[in-house]
Amino acid sequence: MSATEVARNKATLRRFHDAVSSGDAEIIAATIDEVVDPDVLIRTPLPIETKGAQALKEVFAVLHQAFPDLHIEIEDVIAEGDRVVTRNTVTGTHRGEYMGLAPTGRSITYREILVARFADGRVAETWAVVDVLAQLRQLGAIPS
Repeated sequence: MSATEVARNKATLRRFHDAVSSGDAEIIAATIDEVVDPDVLIRTPLPIETKGAQALKEVFAVLHQAFPDLHIEIEDVIAEGDRVVTRNTVTGTHRGEYMGLAPTGRSITYREILVARFADGRVAETWAVVDVLAQLRQLGAIPS
């Protein structure tokens, strides 16, 4: 993979995160449609039945319903070959139901790492590690 393609993939993943942070469902869906393969393989277990790009749309709809001000800050971007890795800090305020928890109004901050494999300039496969334990502790669902 050329340096130009690697740089393009890094920019694409940044654009994806920026769209998610916009909180605008139409921008998020349009960006997913543009930069994610419709049949993307999501290698992280998700609590939904849907597959592919539609699963990402559903996940972010749930997250934005629970945390309307959800923001992803990219801390690091590492790219090699067809893979781009981001280390992110995610913030938001719990304003809607999330994982069975009624809104608490609490602010949360948690970390995640996303690995994306690109094919033909689009995200074709993902692996994510999300600190859900930190989320639930901050929401009071699990004792610290």
